Amino acid sequence: MKQWPYSYVLIASRNKGKLKQFSDLFREFHLEVKGLDQFPDLPDVEEDQDTFEGNARKKAETISRLIGGPVISDDSGLVIPALGGEPGVYSARYAGINATDEMNNQKLISEIRSVPKAKRQGYYICVMALAIPGRETQLVVGKCHGEILTEPRGNQGFGYDPIFYIPEEKKTMAELSDERRYQISHRAKATKQLLTLLRQEYVLTRR
Repeated sequence: MKQWPYSYVLIASRNKGKLKQFSDLFREFHLEVKGLDQFPDLPDVEEDQDTFEGNARKKAETISRLIGGPVISDDSGLVIPALGGEPGVYSARYAGINATDEMNNQKLISEIRSVPKAKRQGYYICVMALAIPGRETQLVVGKCHGEILTEPRGNQGFGYDPIFYIPEEKKTMAELSDERRYQISHRAKATKQLLTLLRQEYVLTRR
């Protein structure tokens, strides 16, 4: 196997919560995690695709070409079948382009009230793309299933976590510890799959 040839991996995001999760998940390896805030000259890549896969691939490949290095991009969201798949790829801007997490949560709560309680299931999905110069982009998918509440609970995590209830845990995602969330979340599952792919080809030096 080959030694991983880079000292870092760029996460194509400025979201501090997301970057913290990636940093924690990669902690055991000698891989520095960088965010887009460390590359201020890079242009924003518009997420204009109609699928999570399309958005993740477009961002990873575009930025990888610009920096000549490895880029991980994920497009994540919440899918509720009873609402026709909403908020879906528009999860981050469900209540508008500059919507806050609280605004998105309140809009979803208002929409879910019209859905019978027995049909308020949904799932978080994370599609992650790894683009390495000269290599074919690799995609992995992670999901976490739960139910949507009409009253927020907990103050950990971000996004829809306060209203995303996981029956097996008897808690919302926002009530879980970081350690537990990193074990069961959609992003954790996708990241673990990605690390498995990397380990199959590269030696990732432990600290």
